[in-house]
Amino acid sequence: MGVRERPEAKRSANGRAYDPERLFLPPDDDLAPNRPGETLRARLDASRTGRVGLALARLLGRRPVEDTWRRELAAQQAVGSALELLTAGGWEVVHSIVLPGDAVIPHLLIGPGGVFCVAPEPAHGARLTVDDTAVRYAGERHPRPYVRRIRHSAARSSLVLSRGCDFPVRAWAVLVLVGAAEVEKADPPADVRVLRDRDVPGLGGLGGVLRPERVDRIHTVARNRRVWLGA
Repeated sequence: MGVRERPEAKRSANGRAYDPERLFLPPDDDLAPNRPGETLRARLDASRTGRVGLALARLLGRRPVEDTWRRELAAQQAVGSALELLTAGGWEVVHSIVLPGDAVIPHLLIGPGGVFCVAPEPAHGARLTVDDTAVRYAGERHPRPYVRRIRHSAARSSLVLSRGCDFPVRAWAVLVLVGAAEVEKADPPADVRVLRDRDVPGLGGLGGVLRPERVDRIHTVARNRRVWLGA
């Protein structure tokens, strides 16, 4: 039995190559329409804690999880909007990719400079120290495992995309500290880019890694919900 060849990439009206396999992707499995923070929106919509319950919890000094979700949503919306502006320069972005175990990749950026697994974290007004595994907030005893978490998500992305594309794909980890007042990199991780939100547009200036047809192929695979089920 012969090996079926993948359809040759075609050109759209604007001259951009597109992968014909994406035409057969069922709408329910297509992640391309996802908005930034889609999974957080769903959690907030499904929350049964009303305004009175939230207000009471705050009065009692508690921190409702919904407040955390809203801060995270605002950070993802801000970074997601900045990433979408890069699409004019040949980049593609997929938001809110759910992995087995309820982990979520907030944004996957694919373009001339490579593939980037991007995780925004709200840090408004905070003074932070970043090392090889975690982020420490001034005044907090326990560090937060942001670096380790995005590194793991990027590794999972590399495996999924390489398997789906039938060629090696390296996904680089990017941690974005949104609204931080100060970021000190005491022991900066070599394999994770640590950015502030104002630095995000600079990703669009990277190039020389992926040709347009490879960008299109990786994007076609990345937007398919089913390929992530085995991550």
